[in-house]
Amino acid sequence: MSLLKEKLAQQIPGLREDIKKLVKEHGDYKISDVSVKQAYGGMRGVKGMICDTSVVEPDKGLIIRGTPILEMTDWLPEEIFFLLLTGDRPSAEELKSLQEDISSRSEVPAYVWDVLAAMPKDSHPMAMLDTGILVMQHESEFARRYSEMAKTEYWEAALEDALSILGRIPGIAAGVYRMRYDKGERIPSDASLDWAANYVHMLGLNETEDCRDMMRLYLVLHSDHEGGNVSANTCHTVGSALSDPYYAVSAGLNGLAGPLHGLANQECLGFVIKVTERFGGVPTEKELTDMCWELLNAGQVVPGYGHAVLRVVDPRFTAFNEFGKKHCADDVMFKTVDLLFQVAPKVLKEHGKAKNPWPNVDAGSGALLYHYGITEFPYYTVLFSVSRAMGMLSQLVINRALGTAITRPKSVSTEWIKQQVGA
Repeated sequence: MSLLKEKLAQQIPGLREDIKKLVKEHGDYKISDVSVKQAYGGMRGVKGMICDTSVVEPDKGLIIRGTPILEMTDWLPEEIFFLLLTGDRPSAEELKSLQEDISSRSEVPAYVWDVLAAMPKDSHPMAMLDTGILVMQHESEFARRYSEMAKTEYWEAALEDALSILGRIPGIAAGVYRMRYDKGERIPSDASLDWAANYVHMLGLNETEDCRDMMRLYLVLHSDHEGGNVSANTCHTVGSALSDPYYAVSAGLNGLAGPLHGLANQECLGFVIKVTERFGGVPTEKELTDMCWELLNAGQVVPGYGHAVLRVVDPRFTAFNEFGKKHCADDVMFKTVDLLFQVAPKVLKEHGKAKNPWPNVDAGSGALLYHYGITEFPYYTVLFSVSRAMGMLSQLVINRALGTAITRPKSVSTEWIKQQVGA
């Protein structure tokens, strides 16, 4: 038994008892009310799910298992995955065990490459990644063992699938990059490297330590964002039907592919590039201020500014900004991003209509990816997906361990709403 599995096996019985007691003693306690506005507005703000891996506090940002994300910027992604599942940072022995387990699962089945090669040459890289994950459903331990398992064992098979997906998703994502953008032959996995460094290696990027650190940071910062975002929520809903992790994660990634979810970082970088093209490089503070006012007066937004939940600077933006100042302070794109951080909040505050004038993570991440050689915008969501797989899979394993019920909210009709409000 792996050290991660052993630790979960020790924790899960107690977690089950805690929840059983909580529901028995406080099951009728109401935690949320729902307004008509919320029902028509995508259920935003409705408390109707449980997610113990992370929370997003409006005045603090992302907190993973009680630890603010800015306190984990020097962690490895594997440590984050262990933390998401167990609530603890792994010891050196536990980390090594997890890394060896993931690395041992890195070989992508040959039929995956056959399927991807058969897709149209101009397929979107997200469609290729999602397809690669879904076609591997053939490998699912959960599906294979379902008819013979007790419900209390579901989490074990789900964990097996989760580790296999994590082992293979960087290789598939890197292979997609090299296939889709004619970068040459696929690069084999290197078992001597950590998860993020191996991804850099398989992508074929410049394998400097700061490039590896950028990827480690990127994968840490995008790993989880509570349970209500589209990708996590979709993965949870599909998984709640006891669809195996390959089905559920592929579904979640299909949600992440949507422009309103995973497209933001490339849109933000696109805006920064337009700024530099317009002014022939980094603009002056006045030039950028005037451009921001032009956007707002035309009814547009400043890309990367504002957030559905946060009311402070996204700490993930802070982490990227601090990294950029240390490693690529003279880069034109980064300098423009940093100047925008000085300018945009002032303009948005004066404008007065933005609920949150501060930058979110997408305002800064694209510039770093661009600096380190990933200039193909449609691929950015694939990078996001490799990271977010950790959050989706950890939530999925925990929900199978706790026997979470199938998701089935009650819907009502517009006519019913009209009757209730007397319209």
